[in-house]
Amino acid sequence: QVQLVESGGGLVQAGGSLRLSCAASGSIFSINAMGWFRQAPGKERELVADISSGGSTNYADSVKGRFTISRDNAKNTVYLQLNSLTPEDTAVYYCNAVVVTKSLNTCNLWGQGTQVTVSS
Repeated sequence: QVQLVESGGGLVQAGGSLRLSCAASGSIFSINAMGWFRQAPGKERELVADISSGGSTNYADSVKGRFTISRDNAKNTVYLQLNSLTPEDTAVYYCNAVVVTKSLNTCNLWGQGTQVTVSS
């Protein structure tokens, strides 16, 4: 059993900041790419940022310069620092990870989602 558990969402005012965390647990051999997606009401889920096992990062144009993705391999955890938030950032944020289990199966896992609401 491998799962992702997210935390850190909440309600903030425009211009504020949040830090999201996503921890993987279970029979993990290794974790390849990790990332964050978000989905606002009436919109499709979109990639916000991802990070490779080697630390290379990728960001959506809408969040470049404001959000930072990072990971702690020893803790099997990925983070997303959200700064200069705007109401357009309001969405449910989902963690994603490509995990190799101890039985050497590769799985694409999703967290349960955490709500980020930015008021104006």
